[in-house]
Amino acid sequence: MVKIHNAPAVNYRGAKQLSLVLGVMALGSMAAQHAFALEGAIEIHDPSTLAECDGKYYTYGTGGTALVSEDGWVWSRSQTPSRRGMAPDIIKLGDRYFQYVSANVGGQPRAEINLITNKTLDPESPDFEWVEEGLIASSDGEEFCNAIDPGLFLDPTDGRLWMVYGSYFGFIRLVELDPKTGQRVDPNGKPYEIAINCEASIMIYHDSWYYLLATHGSCCQGANSGYNIRVGRSKKVTGPFIDHVGIDMLQGGGKLFMGSGGRIVGPGHFGLIDLGDGVQRFSCHYEADLDRGGASVIDILPLQWDDGWPVAGENFKEGTYRIESVRTGTALELAVEGSPVGGGRRRGGGGGMFGGSGGVIPDQQASDVSANWPEGEVDVGMANYMCQAQQKWTFTPVADAGGYFGSPFFKITVAGTDRTLAVGPDAELVALPAFTGAPEQLWQVDQLDDGTWRIMPKAIPGTNERMALSGIGGSFATLSKYDPDSVKHRWLLKTP
Repeated sequence: MVKIHNAPAVNYRGAKQLSLVLGVMALGSMAAQHAFALEGAIEIHDPSTLAECDGKYYTYGTGGTALVSEDGWVWSRSQTPSRRGMAPDIIKLGDRYFQYVSANVGGQPRAEINLITNKTLDPESPDFEWVEEGLIASSDGEEFCNAIDPGLFLDPTDGRLWMVYGSYFGFIRLVELDPKTGQRVDPNGKPYEIAINCEASIMIYHDSWYYLLATHGSCCQGANSGYNIRVGRSKKVTGPFIDHVGIDMLQGGGKLFMGSGGRIVGPGHFGLIDLGDGVQRFSCHYEADLDRGGASVIDILPLQWDDGWPVAGENFKEGTYRIESVRTGTALELAVEGSPVGGGRRRGGGGGMFGGSGGVIPDQQASDVSANWPEGEVDVGMANYMCQAQQKWTFTPVADAGGYFGSPFFKITVAGTDRTLAVGPDAELVALPAFTGAPEQLWQVDQLDDGTWRIMPKAIPGTNERMALSGIGGSFATLSKYDPDSVKHRWLLKTP
């Protein structure tokens, strides 16, 4: 079950000795962020946290923009809600969807946040109807707050519902809502003031800490926008939210979570996507994507954790890698008899007993040795990495095959060949002579909380169970149900 709105984080409890060093190793062959852009109609500003409805995913943005996706990768336009405004947020409570929409009333900082509800997000459903539920919060233009940018948080520890809101025109405020009605618990109660000099705030919970993520910097200026996401944490939902150097977010503090980089400018509007089993991602938008004419677009990236702080990860990108098991230290390979790189041990030639002539030995290519490999289907095994051709794998995104949150599916082939990693009829790993596009030849690659990777087939013949690549021994790999508390499903992808 995909939990898309402020679900509790699942902590990785096994093998805590895996430090950020592994994350750095895993990322060593990665370039700057934004390896891929989502496909389809992804232009949106201030997207809400994603909401799931009947197997589809929806997000809503400023001006009434609505997007829908069946897989989290390819997006299209959906129907504009009955109430348009700025930076809405949405959450499912019981059998209804609660959407909170803000709007200026006569100019900032006079503003209102109103609630609309629906039984479904599918415009084709006979139950689709947005219902006005009234005013939830407001600012009168004189108080030190601007009532825009609502962010919803359902506390996993006690089931209480909270809403943060506000912008640069004063404080970020926090009020409690009734999880049954979505209304204020105490309409006349004084809100908590928890941050300043930011907007687009939202709260998440992880390992007994509450985290307030908020957007700093300028917006709405395209590639000249300074948006960036910052974070503080607290042991109480009401604060104080302190950053990594001890500065309260009420004093302008906030640890940098994500800034501009590569070809994207101005990330903002964090939204948690909890996929279960300790795998998390987040949505955001960029003020300008330079590869899409400077448009404001949505993106989805891995969420990692380091020393108690959230870290923006990177989606996997195509390339050639060695696939090394964290558990065993051995590498995935085509199960063939390998040929030593440069030939056998050399003697003499001016290089001493164990040396050669001193020249550079070129990389071993599959074309150099594959004539000795069996034809047809070949088993897959693991061995110490020795720079041999059967131990190098090329990951290539597959066009028109769909994808998952933030990434397309990949084919994985022995570098320089068409030999394709696949799942056989007995749910074991095999290498087929060529790629055909079958679901059991498509692979999902997820970055985990420590920077390592989980590799899963899109489908397994004869079962609907989801399994992950598992290193169970120094010379053997298989598929098994993913266990977030074990290192056997964690892999390092390194430049060969």
